[in-house]
Amino acid sequence: MEMGSTGTFGAAAYGGEGWSPRLKTHAEEIGSLWAACGQNSEWMPLRSVLLHRPGREIIASRDHNSALQLAPLDLEAAVREHEAMADAYRAAGAAVHYVSAETEDRPNQMFCADLMFMTPQGAIVARPASTQRAGEERLIAATLAKLGIPILKTLTGAAIFEGADAIWLDSKTVIIGRGLRTNDDGIRQVGGILDEIGVGTIAVDLPYGTMHLMGMLRIVDKDLAIGWPRRTPYACVRALRARGYHVAFIPDELEAQRGRAMNFVTLGPRTILMVEGCPQAQALYEGLEVRCITTPAGELSKAAGAVGCLTAVLHRDVGSG
Repeated sequence: MEMGSTGTFGAAAYGGEGWSPRLKTHAEEIGSLWAACGQNSEWMPLRSVLLHRPGREIIASRDHNSALQLAPLDLEAAVREHEAMADAYRAAGAAVHYVSAETEDRPNQMFCADLMFMTPQGAIVARPASTQRAGEERLIAATLAKLGIPILKTLTGAAIFEGADAIWLDSKTVIIGRGLRTNDDGIRQVGGILDEIGVGTIAVDLPYGTMHLMGMLRIVDKDLAIGWPRRTPYACVRALRARGYHVAFIPDELEAQRGRAMNFVTLGPRTILMVEGCPQAQALYEGLEVRCITTPAGELSKAAGAVGCLTAVLHRDVGSG
């Protein structure tokens, strides 16, 4: 275009002929400009997840306690279990994406659920609570960017928040646990960005000596939740029942603690991927008409987590209920 006596006036760059206004909202661009992603429930069909393959970093420390592990791990056994879990997701129709390792000194990097929280419009990147895990969120953020998934918020200041402390109760409500891994500032910042997209939050206190809200509450359908007796906060149960949920409680707390019976991921309505070897919990679930797909995780559990902790949800079908 030749510039006349009016200079740049009328050029497309300044709003003249040829200018094309961006009329779609951010939410409408998910799945086209941005990669397909999002979540506003814990139970709708699962479409994609983010995992981190365990490597030598999980055995790098001679002091497993200082690495936040419960016992030393066997690398080969842990890798076999992790691969079996990934295969189970693929068999269930969920795409599996991986975080790339940057160094070999992050023994907890495989617990991807802690490092982000997915919303219908993109991810909130967590800020882990311990020095052992500080910086893990950088690898998650880089992976999300590479996958084309928008990041709505990265926590700042003194905020701490781990994604396993947040659970969708319904499409307009997230419950967040306040405790060892998430503080008031983290709740305020996460609640603020959720409020911007029309989602409310409920904050509840977790019992001393527990890790995440995920460990004491799981949702398997629009009207069914699983709780840990004497651990699930009263306010959680009250909020669930007010929304029409039946809350069932696991019968064997030892099985939940040692076997990670509640550390599962919901694949779709009343279908879960859970740790094998939890017969009492599995019987409870199946009695509630929940289909249980099992996967080995005895070695991985020595690192203080299992299927639920290892899995960051990238995409579920997004509903309106």
